Amino acid sequence: MSTIPGTKAARQQRIVDLLRTHVVRSQNDLADLLSADGLNVTPSTLSRDLVELDAVRVRHSSGGLVYAVPAEGGDRTPRPAVESVSAQARLARLCNELLVSAEGSANLVVLRTPPGAAQFFAAAIDHAAPGNLLGTIAGDDTVLVICKDPVGGPSVADEFRAMASPVPVVTNTDSTIPGPSTRLGKDNKETS
Repeated sequence: MSTIPGTKAARQQRIVDLLRTHVVRSQNDLADLLSADGLNVTPSTLSRDLVELDAVRVRHSSGGLVYAVPAEGGDRTPRPAVESVSAQARLARLCNELLVSAEGSANLVVLRTPPGAAQFFAAAIDHAAPGNLLGTIAGDDTVLVICKDPVGGPSVADEFRAMASPVPVVTNTDSTIPGPSTRLGKDNKETS
């Protein structure tokens, strides 16, 4: 049973999602992906959907032509499906740059960002398409992440915090290097 409603808007959004996450070389490939989601679409309906979505065929890094839809935001250049590795790397970079806090409870995670960054951040989470998430809802400075696991919120919050600080903190264990409580004098002798 499909969890995607049979509406035109839902079908077209699913097409956009599939074109952004899968290498789709033909309309038959796309129809098969939609069918796997429980959406059976006639070839003429699929053709109309692709025209309405401004989908075009572009050259993929593998050399073949694939369907792509215009990007979101200011740059509307159609791009082929993003490799999941690059989407994950982008999400990690944005976590490092934008994540202010992450708190989890039950199957929910609340992520805080600087003002105005939440929708951009939520879109990056959605594009990375982590398998353990149902989706996101974004406000101005807050993203609500809904997890599939009924008690997965705290562990997903931990994952976001880990992505935000990928560099481990190194502590000073060498006793010959002055610590914060020691000062070096003009002649490089320790003074207190």
